[in-house]
Amino acid sequence: MTYDASAQQDERAMTEESSGRTFWGRLAAWGPYHALMRLTTASPRRQFLILAAFPILWVLTQHLGPMLQMIRVSLTDAYPVAQGVEQNFTLDNYARFFGDSIFWMPFFRTLIFAGVFTFCTLIITYPVAYFLARHVSRKNQMLFLLLLLIPFWVGEIVRTYAIMILLGNTGAVNLLLKSLGLIERPIPFMYTSFSMGVGIVYLTALYMLLPLYSALEKLPKSMNEAAADLGAGAWTRFRRVSLPLTIEGISSGCTLVFLISTGFYATPVLLGGPSTTVFAETIAGFFHVAGDEWPTGAAFATIMFAAALVLTATFQKLMSALRKGEKQ
Repeated sequence: MTYDASAQQDERAMTEESSGRTFWGRLAAWGPYHALMRLTTASPRRQFLILAAFPILWVLTQHLGPMLQMIRVSLTDAYPVAQGVEQNFTLDNYARFFGDSIFWMPFFRTLIFAGVFTFCTLIITYPVAYFLARHVSRKNQMLFLLLLLIPFWVGEIVRTYAIMILLGNTGAVNLLLKSLGLIERPIPFMYTSFSMGVGIVYLTALYMLLPLYSALEKLPKSMNEAAADLGAGAWTRFRRVSLPLTIEGISSGCTLVFLISTGFYATPVLLGGPSTTVFAETIAGFFHVAGDEWPTGAAFATIMFAAALVLTATFQKLMSALRKGEKQ
């Protein structure tokens, strides 16, 4: 009787313990689940595949897939294809770009604007990142970063309209200059390369700031102190110590800003004028008409994408060579 009572008590305790577990606790104790977990995590390679499966699938379906589809459309003579019409593959859409010089001006203007605006963004944000990483205490750095991130919580269109409010004829900048007695008539900032540049620099500043801050924050302060002890001035310390050791941050930031700048559409439309038409507007024009122009738009988009990648790869090669030269 004593043994039976003890067995019943143990069984009752196990039942109470099982019923008190959460769903995940019961699942973890389930034999088939246990066996499945042992099978899938038996080696580091399997663990990596499990962790990387979703990101790889996302890249293939949301990034690479649309690009491949755009390239396929660019090689067709019509898209979408009407019922009963045969679709043919052709290179005429690419030949149209190279055969008509009217498309070259917005194409090269876009690349030049992207390069100039990238350089301006670097010049403007580097001092901010340097001050934040080198002269602000660690406990306040996150607060300052949060303050810099707040404007980027709203969309591109809202921030573009904010620039329009600032630079308009009755905007804050003209009103301030007029109140200071510096001007009598409003300066026409809007619908120029200046207003478009201000908008693009403002919209891309974060993508330059974060890589620069990350590189500068890792820079040991002892290296600048050692250079100062050896007699190096402020400019020499920056040129010989800080700048070479932050080349990777500069390279990453410039690459991001350049690639983003080549694809801007809404900001040039809202802030630019007839003399600042960029290639994205030309591409959009083909998609705003009948479907038989879509392959041409896809071909022009592919050309822009390829040119941006080639220039970025060349820039990365130059920066890599510069890093190797500094190390030697």
